[in-house]
Amino acid sequence: ALIRLFAHHVPVLPLLFNWTPSLPYKVAFVDYRSGAIVRGDLVVYAFEGPAGLQAYPGLRHQALFKRVAGVAGDVVTVRGREVFVNGEPVGLAKTHTFDRRPLEPIDPTVIPPGHLYVQGTSPDSFDSRYSLSGLVRVQDVKSRVIPLL
Repeated sequence: ALIRLFAHHVPVLPLLFNWTPSLPYKVAFVDYRSGAIVRGDLVVYAFEGPAGLQAYPGLRHQALFKRVAGVAGDVVTVRGREVFVNGEPVGLAKTHTFDRRPLEPIDPTVIPPGHLYVQGTSPDSFDSRYSLSGLVRVQDVKSRVIPLL
């Protein structure tokens, strides 16, 4: 029992460093405590979207850092290439990726239980605006993050 007391928990560095333009934060505190995820939370999740199986298998299981813009019960609509959650604009879906692969916007939907709509602040962010990335399962969220810098 004494060995278990000292060897059971493995320390985890509670800082996240962001080098991408997806969000404007460079350093964030990682909060591993559980609890309900709400609109506006910043989260780290393991990417499991359709692109992870199809066009971009290298993305599968990658940790991504985004803001929650929609939760279960919220309504996602699309007009042209502009995407809305509950009538609020959340981004314009680009027509192509940086390597010229075509992109389609997410289909209109009501976010089902256990799922989230996530977004980055960069127009180049690969987020829920696109059918290839889609909604994020709550079970794939690894932590919330609190921006420091």
